[in-house]
Amino acid sequence: MQPYVTLQIKNKVGYIEFFHPDHNAMPSANLKKLVQFIREAGSNKMVKVVVLKSGGDRTFCAGASFKELIAIDNEVKGTQFFSGFAQVINAMRECPKLIIARVQGKAVGGGVGLAAAADYCLATQYAAIKLSELSIGIGPFVIEPVVSRRMGKTAMSRLTLDAETFYTPEWAKEKGLYAEVYDSAEALDEAIQDMAQKLCGYNSEALEQMKQVFWEGTDHWNELLLERSKISGKLVLSAFTKEKLKRFK
Repeated sequence: MQPYVTLQIKNKVGYIEFFHPDHNAMPSANLKKLVQFIREAGSNKMVKVVVLKSGGDRTFCAGASFKELIAIDNEVKGTQFFSGFAQVINAMRECPKLIIARVQGKAVGGGVGLAAAADYCLATQYAAIKLSELSIGIGPFVIEPVVSRRMGKTAMSRLTLDAETFYTPEWAKEKGLYAEVYDSAEALDEAIQDMAQKLCGYNSEALEQMKQVFWEGTDHWNELLLERSKISGKLVLSAFTKEKLKRFK
């Protein structure tokens, strides 16, 4: 299958779905489309709630596209690539509609950032998480603010330093990333539909005002995440990282 990002509106819910055959890795094209559709759903009066989901069964998102990482040959390109994730996180933060994330499988790196940037996140028993960035010589600089906000600095530090370990969905729930963990994708979808429809029945103005309260104190993130993108964009050019990325060619 070819990569895609789609937006479908059903019963006042905007379903944004992304897919990539490489374990739902995120190339720049998909990141740009995500930003576009998040903003589109946010401004559409027919949409009251947004659900962010991915295609496939056991991987929600594998994070950055290694093929694109390998091709980066200067700091400008590096910053541009990592700012793609920054723009998605900021689009989710600025979207006036509440966003529910459907995490049906593993989330790695930027995938954890997407889950953390949602206002409410539900998952399955297969949705283990890992921040693998340090193992290839970079770090989760861009997603750190949103992961720390959701899970706390201590959990963020542990995930970052233990870069080769998958942490269980139960641990992620305990630390606040997931609101609930379900045994199957079917049970997950039922819970998401129930939650979305419940929210659709609430006062839209109250929901929008509550979202602003939830994200209070993050107005500086457009600048902050760009600065973090520059750090990653520089590190990806290091000899250490270039050597580590050879195994993904």
